[in-house]
Amino acid sequence: MAKAPHGANVPPKIIYKKIYIEGGGGHHGGAWKVAYADFVTAMMAFFLLLWLLGATTEKQRKGIADYFAPTLIDKKRVGIGGNGLFGGESLTSKMKMGPKAGMSDIRAVAIVTSTPQNAEVKGFGPKGSLRSAAQATKEDARNFAKLRDEVMKRIAETKELARLAKHIRFTMTPQGLRIDLVDDADYSMFALGTTALEPEAAELIGLVARGIKDMPNPIMIRGHTDSLAWGDPRAMNNWMLSSGRAEATRRRLALAGLPEARFNRIEGVADREPMVADNPQDPRNRRVAITLLYRAGTFGD
Repeated sequence: MAKAPHGANVPPKIIYKKIYIEGGGGHHGGAWKVAYADFVTAMMAFFLLLWLLGATTEKQRKGIADYFAPTLIDKKRVGIGGNGLFGGESLTSKMKMGPKAGMSDIRAVAIVTSTPQNAEVKGFGPKGSLRSAAQATKEDARNFAKLRDEVMKRIAETKELARLAKHIRFTMTPQGLRIDLVDDADYSMFALGTTALEPEAAELIGLVARGIKDMPNPIMIRGHTDSLAWGDPRAMNNWMLSSGRAEATRRRLALAGLPEARFNRIEGVADREPMVADNPQDPRNRRVAITLLYRAGTFGD
């Protein structure tokens, strides 16, 4: 029989030691599984993005990018959402626009009202466009026809330019209205072998500029030459001459007040696109083409 300490009749003290084992420590825990799952999800999203980039066209990618980058709206200012659990609206509400929906700016830009048949559609058009492509094209066609009539009328009324009426031609193309300033055997818009405009040609381009100044269409200018060769093509050749004449035409249009942003493309094609194909040396192949391009109207075009 064990005796108590110091001989006293006191039972011995029993000490219980409790050991708590905490889970999740080291490699035996489950935290790494969550991190691994996040990593796998991120990699799946990454490979999905790579697949989308390879399986879509440039226009489709632009549409996807625009979809995921919408215009930011100040919710506090326009009254969207409110402060309640359901954004200031009931669960069954069809117009979740905040407690002050009547004062919200979003109604003015997001809700399309019905319009009479054949009326001009503004705001949201087909395929999410601000203006449908078909409607913009029709409007451009009307403007082009009006421009042609006005320019030809002004030329006929100006005695100095009346004789140049046969040197200006209007042609509708898939890209827009092309205005050709064409040479012939008796007259050249530019001094022979140079990019210097003749005074009458400069006045004619200025008249065209006044007609297209208030139109929103972008402009393309293309210079053309005949196939006559140069003595030293290193000093001057038809490529340099055609592009130089296109640039000289652009400068004359800009001098008449057309803003720089209107010019979409300036190029010279030498004798590669002759007007008289069976005779590349025909003087009528020397010309400058000013094209009023159709405006893009449909989202993604």
